[in-house]
Amino acid sequence: MASTVQDRANPQLPLREHRGRYRRILRFAAWNLAATWWFELFLPRIGLGRVAARTRSRRMRSFAQRFHDLAVDLGGLMIKVGQFLSSRLDVLPPEITKELEGLQDEVPPVEFPAISALAARELGTPLEHVFASVDPAPIAAASLGQAHRGRLNPADAGDTGLDAVVLKVQRPGIGAIVDVDLAALRKVAGWLSHIRLVSRRADMPALVEEFAQTSLLEIDYLHEAVNAERFAADFAGDDRVEVPGVVWERTTRRVLTLEDVTAIKITDVRALRAAGIDPAAVAPVFASIMFDQLFTNGFFHADPHPGNIFVTPVPPGAGGLPWKLTFIDFGMMGEVTASTRSGLRKLLIAAAARDGKGLVAAINDVGVLMPSADSVGLERAMTQLFARFGGMGFAELREVDPREFRDFAVEFGDVVRSLPFQLPENFLLIIRAMSLTSGVCSALDERFNLWDSVEPYAAQLLRNERGNVVQDVARQAVDAAGVALRLPGRLDALAGRLEEGSLQVSVPRLERQAARLDRAVRRSASALVFGALLLAGATVRPDDLALGNVLMTASALPLLHALWVGRRGR
Repeated sequence: MASTVQDRANPQLPLREHRGRYRRILRFAAWNLAATWWFELFLPRIGLGRVAARTRSRRMRSFAQRFHDLAVDLGGLMIKVGQFLSSRLDVLPPEITKELEGLQDEVPPVEFPAISALAARELGTPLEHVFASVDPAPIAAASLGQAHRGRLNPADAGDTGLDAVVLKVQRPGIGAIVDVDLAALRKVAGWLSHIRLVSRRADMPALVEEFAQTSLLEIDYLHEAVNAERFAADFAGDDRVEVPGVVWERTTRRVLTLEDVTAIKITDVRALRAAGIDPAAVAPVFASIMFDQLFTNGFFHADPHPGNIFVTPVPPGAGGLPWKLTFIDFGMMGEVTASTRSGLRKLLIAAAARDGKGLVAAINDVGVLMPSADSVGLERAMTQLFARFGGMGFAELREVDPREFRDFAVEFGDVVRSLPFQLPENFLLIIRAMSLTSGVCSALDERFNLWDSVEPYAAQLLRNERGNVVQDVARQAVDAAGVALRLPGRLDALAGRLEEGSLQVSVPRLERQAARLDRAVRRSASALVFGALLLAGATVRPDDLALGNVLMTASALPLLHALWVGRRGR
């Protein structure tokens, strides 16, 4: 990319500092991976799992605090990684997500002279020759760039029909910083790919490459400008949505000039009420617009946090709603393929119908579960989830006994962790978009019930899907005919095996449980012998040094056996 080459030719950070940044990220990752291996894998194998469990909450909180400090100090993509982790309420403990959620607003701004100099180089002329004015105080400072209000000069204002604009400028040297951060993340992903517990559940190098592609596109402001116009075209004629216009004459890869559409921040409940807008009425409209992006358009805003969405009052007599939702910052966008969108539609319909089995089938269609996954337990867990908590809003969920949540979370978590899964392309962005959507809606109305928005949307999707019913029935009829044609041959083969006495019945799940139990017994016996020899050696050693040393050395044999049995069972 041109911006990256330019950053390398004239770096803002010395090469020594780039190397120091790289090493610092790797040291942090290596230390925490080693600590996790020790507490979560090694100690449980030698019968000290309770020790790890007692300290887990404190360790998670300490890790999040250290990563928070690292991200704020380094900036760059570390901020983005922290923001992503803070949104993963589904898989990460609250000790981590709570600590990292403030990263969105903690990025220190760059001094305006450095921003002005970079913008002047990009535009080929001093800012005062292009803009009538630019406010030195930023209205937003993000990890990759920052924004300033300005006014176009009279000639440009006459050509574009715009006056007030927002000038978005990259942080100086950000291209080189992104390169360093991605190199470090790729290294860490390579380490994780050699840990079977991680590699059998997710392809970490592939996830980092997807993150890299998204990040490199996010620092290309020409790409963001194209995204803004595409998003506007998707909602052309929809009076619920507004998108800022692009001033192409004053836009480059590292400088973006947009129409100033600043209004009321979507989660500023006090300002909304002062403007006569009911926050509870905004939540379902916002959710519906996000559903349209994901399930209909296939092109969605992947960073819909409160700072990127405004509520803009509409003058009386304009028709429709008395306000619009204005989206900004189109650097992080996602696309949903036709096949994934079809799977997501089925998932949405199954969720609205409280159909646990159908939900798992839709998850399979989306491609999240690996083909080898035994999904019976997941189907049962989802059915129980819908039976107990389906349809509840946040206010109702707060009245549920926390012990009931905890018991269900333990059972459900065990089921999920036992399943091999993979994340299809762009799925991280889908998860992020829906997580932020849920957070914004609940901030607008704590009684907001997602089912109230899901069900009518799912009903409409179901009506749309009925047009394919004839095709589905025909396909099923062909499949049934094929089964009927193959049935006589299969029955004949089955009868032959029964006559020969060679029929075998396999129950994979029962066999796995029996093997797991056998390994646990052998591992426990070895751990017991290890402890006995170690204690005996320590007791005898003061009186008989030779015998004590022999006993303590011999204790290593059952320890190695316990570890080997545990490794075989993975």
